[in-house]
Amino acid sequence: MTDDQMTAADAFAALLAGNRRFTDGTPLHPNQDAARRAETAPSQRPFAVLLGCSDSRLAAEIIFDRGLGDLFVVRTAGHVLGAEALGSIEYGVALLDCPLVVVLGHDSCGAVAAARGAVEEGAAYNGYVRDLVERVTPSVLAARGAGRTGDHDFIDVHVEQTVDVLLERSRVLADAVAAGRTAVVGLSYQLSDGAARLVTARGLEGLPA
Repeated sequence: MTDDQMTAADAFAALLAGNRRFTDGTPLHPNQDAARRAETAPSQRPFAVLLGCSDSRLAAEIIFDRGLGDLFVVRTAGHVLGAEALGSIEYGVALLDCPLVVVLGHDSCGAVAAARGAVEEGAAYNGYVRDLVERVTPSVLAARGAGRTGDHDFIDVHVEQTVDVLLERSRVLADAVAAGRTAVVGLSYQLSDGAARLVTARGLEGLPA
């Protein structure tokens, strides 16, 4: 099956399979050779858009064992959503026809920790870091309000909130999900063992909404 024939379920399965190879220590390193470089030079047909944290330990093509032209990756600290990130995701869906959008969070996220510090200890931040923290703070407040106070809870809630905000703010993406052209999933990545687990899914057949 070629990338442009993949459904959302196919794309999700490909990511999970790649992640299993990575955690098992048996990566295939697909699409990373000169032939793939030549093949993708004229155009790209990635099978997934991935919004992830900028954390240096969260390199998408490595942890999902993919290569050139496979993933359309957007990264911001704490996977926060500004206009540039939203526009990039919409580009991947509307112009590149990606059937899957992934929001990828992870444990020990510095942006989430900073937002918790602001809420719980009154920590203050300067410059644009303050804006970053303010964008993550609603997730921290939502987790606390729901009584979800474990370290993993804050990460999961932030992933859930990012998916919600993404669909609320992007009519392009919401319409694509409603029409069955695209699905959105939220994953949480464990730095210690390299495993990505499902947190939430929208529009992906056979998985919880």
